[in-house]
Amino acid sequence: MSPLRVCIVGSGNWGSAIARIIGKNVQKSNRFDPTVKMWVFEEIINGRKLSEIINKEHENVKYLPGYKIPHNVVAVPDVAEAANGADILVFVLPHQFIGRICGQIAGQIKPGTFGISLIKGIDEGPDGLKLISDLIREQLKIEISVLMGANIAKEVADEKFCETTIGCKNEAQGEIFKELMQTPNFRITVVLDSDTVELCGALKNIVAVGAGFCDGLSFGDNTKAAVIRLGLMEMVAFAKMFCKGPVSIATFLESCGVADLITTCYGGRNRKVAEAFARTGKSIEELEKEMLNGQKLQGPQTSAEVYKILKQKDLLHKFPLFTTIYKICYEGRSIQDFIMCLQNHPEHM
Repeated sequence: MSPLRVCIVGSGNWGSAIARIIGKNVQKSNRFDPTVKMWVFEEIINGRKLSEIINKEHENVKYLPGYKIPHNVVAVPDVAEAANGADILVFVLPHQFIGRICGQIAGQIKPGTFGISLIKGIDEGPDGLKLISDLIREQLKIEISVLMGANIAKEVADEKFCETTIGCKNEAQGEIFKELMQTPNFRITVVLDSDTVELCGALKNIVAVGAGFCDGLSFGDNTKAAVIRLGLMEMVAFAKMFCKGPVSIATFLESCGVADLITTCYGGRNRKVAEAFARTGKSIEELEKEMLNGQKLQGPQTSAEVYKILKQKDLLHKFPLFTTIYKICYEGRSIQDFIMCLQNHPEHM
């Protein structure tokens, strides 16, 4: 069998951190081609093209400064050229660009190509929430796995120990991805429950908004722990309702579940902006502009998608935390009402 050619689609801070791992791992295994193409959204940095800086200096000076990218990772500014001939596609870019990018590379996909999505977020489908993996699967007609976990990009780049979860529908592909990305300090568990793994990556951002409200209202750590626990209960209940196949509770005990939830509720931009929302009374849109250079928050947006589905199914009353977070973010409900959704939360779901 000829070695598998890998293309990384995206090169932000998470994409660059994962490129460091993949670049080193392909050199140690005869399963993979040693050259990895990485699509770079072209930008001009101090008069120079970002792709040229990466290829000459082997560093993404804009998104992951101070960390070397292996020499065998080649930055390519044209996404169709980067994906051409690849056997494995690693998607790691903001979710709002995925539809357009898939459209640009669809003609380059050869039979047998398969992929993995490291994208936390969801898309809006005709029936409400749509998984990013489903969107890629439909547009490119390839098998797709997902990787989700408590993986802050800078800590991964620093090679601090962390765990992550690969969710797949094809176990053999899951093992190939494990070989491609596992290191002693980036420990991977493979589970055959990919929809739940991916849903965890999206839903935990809603809970993080609730954790930020707690911080902004100075409620303390006990209350925040309650938000995390009740949020986890709602995540499990929503996954059982949303996923077509069986949902394993064990998946929520993997890194993609409880670990990512804790990390996001104590760090992360959803928590940070929600805290500012509670303290300042400014709108989410204003705070995004002020604090995130125009990037969009995943948490409030995901709460809106989830709200739409729960309303359609007449289940809003069963998800008081998700519902209250949506109403505070978008319908002008008083932030002071947040405590009520905790006080009145059902003991069992």
